[in-house]
Amino acid sequence: MIGALVARGFTTAIRLLTGARALWVGCAPEPPGTLAGHRVYYGNHASHGDFVLVWSSLPAHLRTQVRPVAAAEYWQGGALRRYLIRDVFNGVLVERDAAQRTRDPIDTLCEAVDGGASLILFPEGTRNPGDGVLPFKSGLYHLACKRPELELVPVWIDNLARVMPKGALLPLPLLCTTTFGAPLRVQAGEAKQAFLDRARDALLALAPADAQQVAARIDGARA
Repeated sequence: MIGALVARGFTTAIRLLTGARALWVGCAPEPPGTLAGHRVYYGNHASHGDFVLVWSSLPAHLRTQVRPVAAAEYWQGGALRRYLIRDVFNGVLVERDAAQRTRDPIDTLCEAVDGGASLILFPEGTRNPGDGVLPFKSGLYHLACKRPELELVPVWIDNLARVMPKGALLPLPLLCTTTFGAPLRVQAGEAKQAFLDRARDALLALAPADAQQVAARIDGARA
């Protein structure tokens, strides 16, 4: 009960702070009273607040079914963080350090999906404070292969990193937008890199022109 009240407070606060609005341009949220399909909402990652903004952008009836995927190393780093990720956001914690982990992260995600959850995750694998999108890690592909029924929905998060820039004491009053694109699925026999490129392109198609240009420069440096 307390966790639900805190979650509602977070939602209200982030909407007031950012003027957050959701644009469903490629799909629609399931209406109340229907059996929600399993989805993975994947987005660009610039701050620890990204999943809160995506989660807050969802209709209230979906928030209890959608769980953010978060790094165990960070969110277990103090009592307050542990409370927030466990009791407020019902997050799915994964261990990123391959040398230290006790369980395969994909198995952890599959267990959450099998339990009826949809997920929020960030395939870049780390925060990217600049514009553009870093190359995707392979986790999204492996999850899609193990659970091919999942709808993978790209979500472009715009302006959140500018609301609270690094080192700032007070947030800036800027409008934040989450843009939800068309779902995609892994295709039978699709190669890993081809799928990751397709998923990344679908996300970048929702981005402003400047972010697309930065991503093109990143790709050029990789070539």
